[in-house]
Amino acid sequence: MSYQKVALRLTIAICLLVCGSAFIVGQDSQDPSTKARNVKPELKKAYKDWLDKDVTYIITDEERKAFKKLATDDERERFIEEFWRRRDPDPDTDENEFKEEYYERIAYANEHFSSGIPGWKSDRGRIWIMYGKPDERETHPMGGAYERPTYEGGGSTSTYPFEVWFYRYIGGVGSGVDIEFVDTTGSGEYRIARNPYEKDALLMIPGAGLTLAEQMGLSDKSDRIVGAHGIGNSNYQREQDSPFSRLQLLADLSRPPQVKFNDLQTAVNTGVVEENPLNFDLRVDFFRQSDERVITAFTVQAENHDLVFQDSGGLQQARMNIFGRITSVAGRRVGIFEDPVITTAT
Repeated sequence: MSYQKVALRLTIAICLLVCGSAFIVGQDSQDPSTKARNVKPELKKAYKDWLDKDVTYIITDEERKAFKKLATDDERERFIEEFWRRRDPDPDTDENEFKEEYYERIAYANEHFSSGIPGWKSDRGRIWIMYGKPDERETHPMGGAYERPTYEGGGSTSTYPFEVWFYRYIGGVGSGVDIEFVDTTGSGEYRIARNPYEKDALLMIPGAGLTLAEQMGLSDKSDRIVGAHGIGNSNYQREQDSPFSRLQLLADLSRPPQVKFNDLQTAVNTGVVEENPLNFDLRVDFFRQSDERVITAFTVQAENHDLVFQDSGGLQQARMNIFGRITSVAGRRVGIFEDPVITTAT
C-alpha cells in the first residue's frame, strides 16, 4: 500500500469524524422548544369546566376516563348528550328533569353556601348538588348554648355554628342519614363533622361543658376527647355515631350517586309485555315527498272480539290509544306520537 493511499484514507476518515461531530453538535444545540412533541392537546375550557366543575361530583370514574380519551369535539358533545340521557327519569318528555334540577342545585349552592370559596366547592354545596334538598334541616347559625341529646351524653355546653341535614334515604348510602356541618372558624365555611363533638366549643376547656356522666364522675372528659379522635366508643353513642360508621358515611358520601336510569335503554329495547296483550296486524307504507322527506303511514288491524265495545248514541264503538316512539338509526329518541282511534262494530 502506497503512502499516498494511506494518507488519502486517513484524510477521508478525519473528514468523516469532523463532519459527524459537527452534525452531533448541531443536533445538541437545537432549541428544545423547536422540537416536535407528541403531546395530547388540552381540553377546551368549556369541556374542562364541564368535567371539573359542572359534573365533577356526579360523574363516575369510568365516565371520566372515557371522556378524557375522546379525540374530537363531536365525540365530546355526543358523550355529554348521552351522559344526561342516562340520568333522565322520563326520556319521553322533551325536558330532562334531572339536568334542569341539577343546574338549579348548583345555582342554589353558589347563592347560599359561598364563603371564602364558591358555594359549589363547599361541603354543604357538594351534598346539596349531589343529593338535593334534605328532608329535614336543623340550623344553628350563631352556635351558643346547647342542650345535648341523650345519645351525645346529655348536659349543657356551647357550640360553634352548625347544621344537621337529614335524608330519609340516599341511594348507595342508606336510610335515615344524618349529616352534620360545623363552622369552627366563624368564616361561614361549614365542614362535614367527623364526630358529634366537633361542634362543642368547650371540648378542650377543662371542667366546662360536661356531659351528665362526667358531672356524676362516671366518666372523664379526657375519654370523650380521645373518642372524638376515633378511639373507643362511648356507651351512650348511637351506632351511626361510632368512629367506624362515621368514616363509612364519609366514604359513601364522597362517591358519585348511583345512576338510577342506566337500564332504561335495555327496558326500551326489550319492550313492554302485558299479561293480556292485544293481538294486531301492522302494515307500514312509505310515500316519498321529496329527496329528504318521507311520509310514513301505519295501518293497525285488530279483531273485534279482542276489543271492548260500548254503546255511544246507538252505535257500538271501541277506542284504542296508539302510542309510538321514533328513534334514529343511532338509537336516540327523536320524537313520539299518540293517536286515539275509534272504531265501530261491523
